[in-house]
Amino acid sequence: MAGLVGRSSELARLDALLADLGRSDLPRVVDIVGEPGIGKSKLLDEVCARARTTGFTVLRGRATEYEQHVPYQLFSDALADSGPQDADPALAEAHSVLCGIRKGPGDGSAEGTAARFELHRAIAAFLTHLGEQGLVLALDDLHWADPASRELVDHLIRHPARGRVLLVVARRVRQTPTSLTAALARGAAGGAVLQLALEPLSEQESVLALAPDVPEDRAKRLHAASEGNPLYLFALVHAYRTGASPHGLTPDGHGDALDPAGVPGGLAALLLDELATLTGPQRRLVEAVAALGDHATLGMLTVATGLSPQDIENETGALVVRDLLRAGPGGRWALRHPLLRALVHEGTAPGWRAEVHRRAARELARGGAPATERARHVERSLTGWDPQAAQVLVEAAAGFAATAPATAAHLLDVVLTHMPDSPDRFAERGELVLARARALGVSGSLQESRDLLHILIETAGKGHPELRTQAVAQCAVMERHLGHSPEATALLRRELSRDPGPSPTQAVSLRLALGMSALLTASYPEAREDVAEAVAVARAHDHPTGEAAALALAALGEAYEGETEAAARFADAAGSLADALTDPGLADLCEALVWLAWAETLLERYGDAERHITRGLRIARRTGQLHVLPHLLTSRAFVHLTTCRLPSALEAAEEAESIARAAGSDELLGFTLAIKTLVLLLVRPLGDGSALSTGEEAVAAAGRSRGWWSSLAWCMLGHATYVSGDPHRAQEAITTAGGGAELPLLQPSIRPGQLDTLVGAALAAGDVDQAVRWAAQAMREADRLHLDGQRAAALRAEASLVERHGDTGTAVRLLEAAAQEYVRCGQTLWEAYSLLRAAPLAQRIGQGARAAVMWHRAHRIAVAGGARLLVDLAELIRPQVMTETATVPAQLAELTARELEVAELVARGLSNQDIAARLHLSRRTVETHLSSIYRKASVPSRAALAGLMTRVGLGAGP
Repeated sequence: MAGLVGRSSELARLDALLADLGRSDLPRVVDIVGEPGIGKSKLLDEVCARARTTGFTVLRGRATEYEQHVPYQLFSDALADSGPQDADPALAEAHSVLCGIRKGPGDGSAEGTAARFELHRAIAAFLTHLGEQGLVLALDDLHWADPASRELVDHLIRHPARGRVLLVVARRVRQTPTSLTAALARGAAGGAVLQLALEPLSEQESVLALAPDVPEDRAKRLHAASEGNPLYLFALVHAYRTGASPHGLTPDGHGDALDPAGVPGGLAALLLDELATLTGPQRRLVEAVAALGDHATLGMLTVATGLSPQDIENETGALVVRDLLRAGPGGRWALRHPLLRALVHEGTAPGWRAEVHRRAARELARGGAPATERARHVERSLTGWDPQAAQVLVEAAAGFAATAPATAAHLLDVVLTHMPDSPDRFAERGELVLARARALGVSGSLQESRDLLHILIETAGKGHPELRTQAVAQCAVMERHLGHSPEATALLRRELSRDPGPSPTQAVSLRLALGMSALLTASYPEAREDVAEAVAVARAHDHPTGEAAALALAALGEAYEGETEAAARFADAAGSLADALTDPGLADLCEALVWLAWAETLLERYGDAERHITRGLRIARRTGQLHVLPHLLTSRAFVHLTTCRLPSALEAAEEAESIARAAGSDELLGFTLAIKTLVLLLVRPLGDGSALSTGEEAVAAAGRSRGWWSSLAWCMLGHATYVSGDPHRAQEAITTAGGGAELPLLQPSIRPGQLDTLVGAALAAGDVDQAVRWAAQAMREADRLHLDGQRAAALRAEASLVERHGDTGTAVRLLEAAAQEYVRCGQTLWEAYSLLRAAPLAQRIGQGARAAVMWHRAHRIAVAGGARLLVDLAELIRPQVMTETATVPAQLAELTARELEVAELVARGLSNQDIAARLHLSRRTVETHLSSIYRKASVPSRAALAGLMTRVGLGAGP
C-alpha cells in the first residue's frame, strides 16, 4: 500500500476514534483532504479494512466525474451492498430510493416521492439502524459528488446519525464546491468534524518504501520530481524500471499541465499506455464500461458494444487478468480506478461515445425504465435537436424536481440549449424556462432563477400575457427571498396596472404576493387594501382556495400588527374555508396554511395552529413544495417550544435550517436561525454558547434590513446575550430590532415579551428609570393586544420592578398571576419559568411550602419538556427554595398556580362562591378547578383537600 507510507499518525488518530466511537464529545465525521495522488483513497482503504476486522459494518461509495447529475449517486454506490430493510417503512423508502430498487428518486408517483429533506432524515435513521453494531460510511472523491449527495453530506455533518456511526470522506480541496467546504469547515470549528490534511511525503520515508532498488541519486531526483506525491512517485519509479522516457513525468518549467480529468499529462500517458496492446473488441468493451458506469452489466454491454454474450465473457476475463476491469456488485463491471475511467471516457471518439449512450438509453426504455434513469444516457447521446429525447429529459426533470432540483435544472438547460429558438416555440420554451427557474430557486440558485425570469418577463411582453404574469409571480418570490421585497412589490404593482389586466385567478395570486412582501418589510398596512381586494375577487369568482389564502394572509397581517380582534375574525373565516377544502384543493396554494398557522400561533391558538401545520407539512412534502416547509417548520418549532416540547421543537428548527441553507436565501436562513436560537437557549444547559453563536449567525444572515425576519433575528440575539450575562448588548440588540427605545418598528404583537427582557436587562445594567418606562409600555401594549401570553410578559416585567424596589410579596403575586395567564393560553414553558422566578421570592417572605410547590411543578414541566435551561435553573435555586421547608407531597407538585390558589382558599374555609369572587372567576370555573385538584391530589373530598393543605403548611394565612 504505497499511499500509506508515512501515514502512521493519521492512522493512530483514526484507530483511537474507532475505538471510542459513540462518545458524544468525539467527532462523527472525518474529512481527509489532499491533492490528487497524495494517498487519500489508500488511507480510506486502510480505515475500512481496520473497521471490518473490529466488527464494524463498512459501506464504501465513490463519486465519479461523469455522474455529477445523477442524484444521490455517491450514496447509492455506498449502499449498493446493504440489504433491503422492511421493518421500518422510512428505512425501506430510503434504501429503495438510493439503491435503485424503485429506479431512483422522483419515479413519478406523488405518494412514493419523498421530499429531499425528509429523505435526509430517513437516511440518517437508516444509517443509525445499520450501525447498531458500529458502522463506517466511507465516501471517496467527494469533490465530484452530485448536488443531492452534497446536500445529504451537509445534513449528516450537522445532524449525524446516532450511535456508533462514523462518516469518513475524502476529497480534493481545490475542486470541492464552496458550499461543501463551508459545511465541513463549520463542522470542524464546532468539533463535529476531524480534518486530516495529507501532506507530501518526506524524501527518506518515500524513497525507502517505494524505490529501495533505485540508485540513491536517481531516487532523490524522482522524489523531487514527484514533490512527495506517492502516486506520482510510484509512476515515476515504474517508468524508470521499465525504461520509459522521463519526458512529461518530470518538471519542465511550464507548470503542471493537467488534462481534463485532472491527471498530469505524463501520468495520463503512462496509464493509457496499458490500453495500447488491447484488441479492438477489448478496447470497445473498456470504452463502453467507462461510458455506462453503473449500467455496465453483461446485458447492457452486449447491446452497447454489439459483441455476443460469449465474446463479452471471454474479453472481460482477459481484461480482469490485466487488472483493467474489476467485478462489482449486481454483476456490474468497472474500470479499476476512477482516474482510469476518466481518461478512457475522455479519450473515446465522441461519435462512438454518443452511440454507446444512445444504445443504453434505448435498452433502458425497452425494459420500462423511468425517464429519471434514462436521462443521463439520453443527455450524453444528444448531438442535435431531438424532440423525443427532449421529452425524456423534461419528464425526468419533473421527476427530479422534488428530490434533486439541481439535476432538474441541469436537464432543462440541456433541452433549452438544443431546442430551436424559433417564434413558434416561444410558448413551449417559456414554460420550460419557468420550470427551470423554479428548480433553480428551490435548489438555492436564487440569483440565476431571478435573472432567467427577468429575461422571460421582458421577452414575453404583450404577446404572451399569461406566461408573463406567471413569470412575474414567480420572480416576486425570488426577489423576496433575495431580500429585494421593494423590487418584488414594484414588479407586482406594474403587472397589476397593465391593461388588459391579469385574469381574476392571477390577480388574486399577485395581490397575495404583494401582501406577503409588505408583511416581510413591516409595511402590511400599505397592502391591506390589496389583500381585501384579493378576498373580494376570489369570493366573486368562486375561488375558495384563493379566498382561504387571502383570508389567512389578512389574519397574519392583522395579527402581526397587533389588531387581535380583526385577526381572530379573519383566522376563523380562513380556518373554516381551509378545513372544508380537500388536500388536492389546497395543493396549489399550500402557503395559505403557512399564513393561517402563523396567524393562529401569534393569536395563541396553539391547537389550531398545530393542526394546520401538520396538514400543511403533509401536503407540501407530498407535492414537493419544499419552499413552504421552512415556514411551517419554524411555526411548529415555536409552538412546540412555547408548549414545552423542546426536543421536537429543535428537530423542526434544524430541518427548517437545512432547507433554508439549501435554498441559499440569507433572509430565510436568518429567520430559521432566529427561531433555532430561542430553542437552543431553552434546550441547552446553562452556560452553553450554542444559542449565542446561532443568534450571531442569524443576524449576520438577516442583516439590518427593516423587516420581520431581520427584527426577529436581532430580538433572539438579545435574549441570548441577556441570558449569557451581557445586559448592555441585549438592550442594544432588541432596540436595534425595534428601531429605537420605544420599539416603533418591532412587530406589535410580540412587543410586551421583548419589553420584559428589556426591563430585566435595564435593571441588570442599573438603569432603573428606563426599566420603569419599558415596564409601563409593556402593560399598555398588552392591554391593547388582549393576548394572555403577552399580558403575562407585562406582569413579569412589573414583578421585576417591584422586586427591585423591595416589595417581594407583590412580586410573588404578579409572577403567580403571570403563571396563571400562561396556563390559560397554554404556554407551559413560560408558566414554568414564571414559577421558578416566584419560588425563591415566596421562600423569602416565609411561604416555604408554597415555594416548594411552585418549584416542584416548574421542575416537572421542565424535565418532561426537555427544557434543560429551566432544569438547571431549578437546580440552581433549589437550596434557596427548599431551606427549612417540609417535604411537599408529589401530588401537590402537579397543581397549577391557579389550582394551588383555589386549594389554599378551600383550606381556609371559603365557599366556591367566595373563591369565585376573590379570584374574579365564575363559580363554574372554580368547580372545574376543584375537579382537577381532586384528581391530581388523589383526595376524595373538600375536607380531605383542606386537611392535606393544612398538613403541609399551605392552609394558613389571612
